[in-house]
Amino acid sequence: MTKALMIQGTTSDAGKSTLVTGLCRWLARRHVRVVPFKPQNMALNSAVSIDGGEIGRAQAVQAYAAGLAPHSDMNPVLLKPNSDTGAQVIIHGKAVGNMDAGDYHRYKSVAWAAVCQSYLRLAAQYDVVLVEGAGSPAEINLREGDIANMGFAEAVDCPVLLIADIDRGGAFAHLTGTLALLNTSEQARVTGFVINRFRGDIALLQPGLDWLEQRTGKRVFGVLPYLHGLHIEAEDAVPREVMAQKADGALRVIAPVLPRISNHTDFDPLRLHPQVEFRFVEPEAEIPPADLIILPGSKSVRADLDWLRARCWDGAIRRHLRYGGKLIGICGGFQMLGRAIHDPHGLEGELGTSPGLGFLDMETWLAPDKQLRNVHGRLAFGNAAVAGYEIHAGISKGAALSMPALHLEEGDDGAVSADGQIVGTYVHGLFDSAAACDALLGWAGLKHAQTPDYGALKDAAIERLAECIETHLDTARLSRLLGLTP
Repeated sequence: MTKALMIQGTTSDAGKSTLVTGLCRWLARRHVRVVPFKPQNMALNSAVSIDGGEIGRAQAVQAYAAGLAPHSDMNPVLLKPNSDTGAQVIIHGKAVGNMDAGDYHRYKSVAWAAVCQSYLRLAAQYDVVLVEGAGSPAEINLREGDIANMGFAEAVDCPVLLIADIDRGGAFAHLTGTLALLNTSEQARVTGFVINRFRGDIALLQPGLDWLEQRTGKRVFGVLPYLHGLHIEAEDAVPREVMAQKADGALRVIAPVLPRISNHTDFDPLRLHPQVEFRFVEPEAEIPPADLIILPGSKSVRADLDWLRARCWDGAIRRHLRYGGKLIGICGGFQMLGRAIHDPHGLEGELGTSPGLGFLDMETWLAPDKQLRNVHGRLAFGNAAVAGYEIHAGISKGAALSMPALHLEEGDDGAVSADGQIVGTYVHGLFDSAAACDALLGWAGLKHAQTPDYGALKDAAIERLAECIETHLDTARLSRLLGLTP
């Protein structure tokens, strides 16, 4: 009989995704057939699944930790915000349209049916389903028709572990407060707690843990330490921390934090690179000098292009190019490099056309059918192997495309400017391959680039998580909860 366990958090970014990732690897190492599942995700970092759909990137990472290829059933409902009040709704990997909060609330019955279908399919194939909640179950304004947290747990009758981040403070208040806002049935469903990101002497925390257990009658399954330097691809939030000290002469690379920045995990290999000083430039920060500027993907390209202009990025980029700097545009950032962006269907907002930055002789038309595919090929310069994925609704045309940036098995992609200073591509994951990253960094001015194996770094981080779970959580109790032999 398939067992399910749901991880819910007291807040966003409490560590739900990370804990599910670690548990997936911990169980996979025990040869348990485990699968991750998130009923509803709201995120702009996504991945292409093996069945040609689009799911949250966190579920793709969790699938990898479990030794599986990502599938659209692992995240049947994905919401990609394109404004403060609306989002693109993706069901079973395919976009069904844009909805505001009221429209989506009325659509919930359809979304719930998709969630049930996916869960039942996964439960029929695997021994354990690890379910990740969204935000917090204590968001009482969202309780009616909830499909992301306790509404799902109650429907499928699965136990819940509640995780809180002690590093941000208030963890005991978060846990007891969240529990107090649940109804009686939901409170009974919470099997226990996990404390995340603890720094210091555990003995000093013990009185608080004892109080928490006495106060709530729930067991603390363990305290996970703050893992310095841990790199797990982010579900959505843009990472702010500096990963490591950089070598002298490091290549300076910057990227703007667009209001609707998407798939910023493209830059993780650069953040981890010992020869690259990578920086996300925050909205109100000054634009620093750099060797390479990268325009990232965007869920609202025209609006984000207006935002860039309002903050004088267009002038800064022109100065950067005049002084010999290099420029890369990825997906939405690539579309921005052309002469115009047309949205005849109002897919990302108002109908109409926006002037592009004009660096490449091309125009882009946003179309209802989204391109979703995993791709393989080689850079047009350097001939280095590239593997990545495409997630975009744009069709670009123009003379600039006669000098492609990549030769893919599926056809040529992107463009290189005539002067060789600008590269544009629809392919995400451009820097994941060490050979491609070396070639691109060499083009940007880094001598003797030696890119670490990014895949090995990701796997080592997941292994580190699994070891942490083995050491710091009550795995015997977890095993019994999942019907496994300790």
